[in-house]
Amino acid sequence: MTVPNKLSILFICSETAPFAKTGGLADVTAALAAELKKRGHDIRVVIPFYACVRERTGNDARVVLPSMCVTMGQGEEWCAVRMVEGNGGVPTVFIEHNQYFGRQGLYHDEAMNDYPDNPRRFAFLSRAALQYCIDCGFKPDIVHAHDWQAALAPAYIKKWFWNNPVLGPAASALTIHNIAYQGAYPGRHYPYLGLGDEHFTPAKFESFGAVNFLKGGIYFSDVVNTVSPSHAREITRPFGGFGLAPFLADKGQYFVGILNGVDYSTWSPTTDALIAARYCADDLAGKAVCKRALQAAFNLERNAGVCCIAALGRFAEQKGFHLIRGIIENLLDAMAVQFVILGDGDNALEQYFGSLPGRYPGRAGSYIGYSDELSHRILAGADLFLMPSLFEPCGLTQMYALSYGTPPVVRATGGLDDTVEQYNERTGEGTGFKFQDATPQALYNTIGWAVGTFYDRPHHFKKLMLRAMQSDFSWKKSVVEYEKLYELALLAKKEYDRSFL
Repeated sequence: MTVPNKLSILFICSETAPFAKTGGLADVTAALAAELKKRGHDIRVVIPFYACVRERTGNDARVVLPSMCVTMGQGEEWCAVRMVEGNGGVPTVFIEHNQYFGRQGLYHDEAMNDYPDNPRRFAFLSRAALQYCIDCGFKPDIVHAHDWQAALAPAYIKKWFWNNPVLGPAASALTIHNIAYQGAYPGRHYPYLGLGDEHFTPAKFESFGAVNFLKGGIYFSDVVNTVSPSHAREITRPFGGFGLAPFLADKGQYFVGILNGVDYSTWSPTTDALIAARYCADDLAGKAVCKRALQAAFNLERNAGVCCIAALGRFAEQKGFHLIRGIIENLLDAMAVQFVILGDGDNALEQYFGSLPGRYPGRAGSYIGYSDELSHRILAGADLFLMPSLFEPCGLTQMYALSYGTPPVVRATGGLDDTVEQYNERTGEGTGFKFQDATPQALYNTIGWAVGTFYDRPHHFKKLMLRAMQSDFSWKKSVVEYEKLYELALLAKKEYDRSFL
């Protein structure tokens, strides 16, 4: 069996760049959709019409359905549907329901508390995205759900629309971008989903009395994938997958790992308009300019010869920022280094890293919050990039750092292990520095190794930089793997349909 030259594909996701973004999910869905369109597929992306989307699109988001009826488990609800051309010319469809989506936050309020009606909001998203297909006559070959927020879509196809001429033939794929977030909520929300008590079982949606969106999505999807091969192996091991390992293992050949790609049109020092100077592997002069600009931006001592270490991302336990907190002052006291950090999230970490420059003036800098422009400037100007995640489904920032010739220091887990090649002190080969134990001491020792290489083996460090810049994690490679995943989904759907004959 081969994939048709052209597939009709529906993405359902809670965010996509440039309209709504809290993390890598938005980058991945936008870039993958654009690459699929380049390859001739007819693709549409559906997300909520959040308040931030309304502000960003203004009058550009045209109304395609002024009033659409969506039947949920407890009755009919109504919404509107808008559309605009998104990244790479991909049609992006917005579900407009102000009661659910007309808020500034995507998932939580300003105090970082989850909205209590999140299970209703995202159940409605999945159901409304499918209703859009019916009402607009878009007949998908593949319905591709992303993370728990869209995980109900495969169940709706099989249980609500199995004989619908538009949706019945569709195969489903579910991508797990971060299995730590499963959409587990009190069981009282289950009736709203409208999927029937017969599916509120431990094999499907029920989990210790709660409803688990991702667990049910795994059961009903024709194929499931996560975003790196190593992470796929890790989360099917005993006690892995935050409790979902046996359910993923049960998928057998229909669960795979596909490495995320990088959008090099956005993340490349040869074309980046946000950095102080552009550069390439053949001419690194611009990187020195970027380092001076980074030092100036964070009020660091202007010193081209000092090793500048950076970290950025969401201050969450998964990302290992508590490991950095555990060693950074010892590091600044013991080594000739500078340190810059950008991020937000955990309040205690925000306060700690926000106060660090006051204790180490000229040697440490911090920005508490999110800034896309500063993210680019940090990756271009730093000498080393820290990403000591406790687990990492794929990770994008370490691949961005490689593109900018900034060797990463990472924990050897998931996608970090797949994308960073360990430095070989004998030959100088590699692209970064990896460690195994999720401890402050292991991180400290590995940073020491990297800093020692910067000062004592500069020829090796330059070789690391150049080899990093030659890494190719473009979507042109990964999109082929997704086409194979869709081929597998179509095969699985045919087998599923035959089982009822």
